[in-house]
Amino acid sequence: MSIKKFLLPLFLIGCLSVSAQKNLEQLSRPKLVVGIVVDQMRWDYLYRYYDRYQAGGFKRMLNEGFTCENTFINYVPTVTAIGHSSVYTGSVPAIHGIAGNDFIMNESGKTIYCTEDSTVTTVGSKSKAGKMSPRNLLTSTIGDELRLATNFRSKVIGIALKDRGAILPAGHAANAAYWFDGGGNWITSTYYMNELPAWVTAFNNQKLPEKYLKQDWNTLYDIKTYLQSTADNTKYEGLFEGQTAPVFPIRTSQMFAKDYNIIRTTPYGNTLTLDLAKAAVENEKLGQGPVTDLLAVSLSATDYVGHKFGVNAIETEDTYLRLDKDLAEFFKYLDARVGKGNYTVFLTADHGAAHNIDFSKDNKLNSAKWSGGTVMREMNKKLEAQFKVKDIVLSMMNAQVHFNYSVIRENNLNEEAIRKTCMAYLKTQNEIAFVVDLNDIANAVVPKEIKERIVNGNNAHRSGGIQLILNPAVFSAGSSGTSHGAWNPYDSHIPLVWMGWGIKQGGQLNRPTQITDIAVTVAALLHIQMPNGAIGSPIYEAFTK
Repeated sequence: MSIKKFLLPLFLIGCLSVSAQKNLEQLSRPKLVVGIVVDQMRWDYLYRYYDRYQAGGFKRMLNEGFTCENTFINYVPTVTAIGHSSVYTGSVPAIHGIAGNDFIMNESGKTIYCTEDSTVTTVGSKSKAGKMSPRNLLTSTIGDELRLATNFRSKVIGIALKDRGAILPAGHAANAAYWFDGGGNWITSTYYMNELPAWVTAFNNQKLPEKYLKQDWNTLYDIKTYLQSTADNTKYEGLFEGQTAPVFPIRTSQMFAKDYNIIRTTPYGNTLTLDLAKAAVENEKLGQGPVTDLLAVSLSATDYVGHKFGVNAIETEDTYLRLDKDLAEFFKYLDARVGKGNYTVFLTADHGAAHNIDFSKDNKLNSAKWSGGTVMREMNKKLEAQFKVKDIVLSMMNAQVHFNYSVIRENNLNEEAIRKTCMAYLKTQNEIAFVVDLNDIANAVVPKEIKERIVNGNNAHRSGGIQLILNPAVFSAGSSGTSHGAWNPYDSHIPLVWMGWGIKQGGQLNRPTQITDIAVTVAALLHIQMPNGAIGSPIYEAFTK
């Protein structure tokens, strides 16, 4: 063998080694991660209106991205604050501590709003709407971990109409979180900064809420083409103040006066949110630096519309068709600003929604109304007759029996006997499927899937003493619109679609996945530590390699 023939393979091996070493030295990551939570989006909305979606919005995500078709919420109750927390922490209320939109601290008996913080003040308006922070969240978020992984060089920003939709996803170490004030401005709190950035002030000065509301709300397309919805005027739909019938066009121009909160219950609320998201990308130069940034966007208007009008309303269908159009424009903007293929986006929901109770009944489907307040009054009467003390049950919040521990301690009552009395009474209620003593979950005779959700949702310091599981399609709501909060698929089956950098194109996964897998999957994609309370697993099937 000649020397040249002998040296050539060694040379090639050396080149390959240098190339491999170079690849190891240059860790590849997307420039920007965008998380989109569509508040109250049922999984089936991806397909209910699919034929009417444009090419660039939901259809683009499904066709260019990767969809996890069986993603479920793995705890109860299914509400906004918990959903947003769980998406970005990969954890559950038992660990991250956000046990509801509101919850009761058992030690003090005080009711706490999920993001309330009396130690901070509003920045951007004179209202009290800014006295908020993430301090009640006990764990880190994926944004916190990204900041830690890059020695705080990454930027993390949360944006939503709802304070909890902006604050809880962004996490503790975020650069900023912005939410909407009824006076028409986007605001924040002194937890993040002492004054708004000039670009946010300039954005507020555009008076976009007024501009949008002056346009009124009519259907995007001919109203006769809304075949996936009930008639425009039904008893299942709620009314705006001043309306005599829930019909289009909705004269928002005559309604907002000095209170711009009405924009929350129109598709314009989502448009306004994505307007601010674009402004944040541009002015904070998100995705333009040497490290990955994260933008957490929650689209809250879908929740407000759903609560007022229900699942089957034209207003709901139109809101999703308009959101689809807004998403197409947002993705087009990201393509131009950050570069197509340079960013990763995921879209999911914090919970779904049930069909309106009367709508279900009128269509021969089982459904019923349940009143926690009535049950609590009757239970307290029985407890008073037995223990000679009033108001032993403090609340039925989150379908849980919350005991008044101050009263129990002051009167030296037997808590175990109280629990047994409550359990016996609750089991006589036809609307209740299961009654579970949260001190004895292991011995509860409940299907294992439901039991796991009860365990995950039970925070020892912030949850009640007894968990109620209502029959399917039984919930607490008014005669119009709808609500959510249960373990059932209509509330817990949520969309999860990935697109962009590192994501397999056109893929679909049918094995079960969970809301707690999302943050862990982002961590795996970015090669960073998962949040410190995470219990999920990475969805590796979504990755290109």
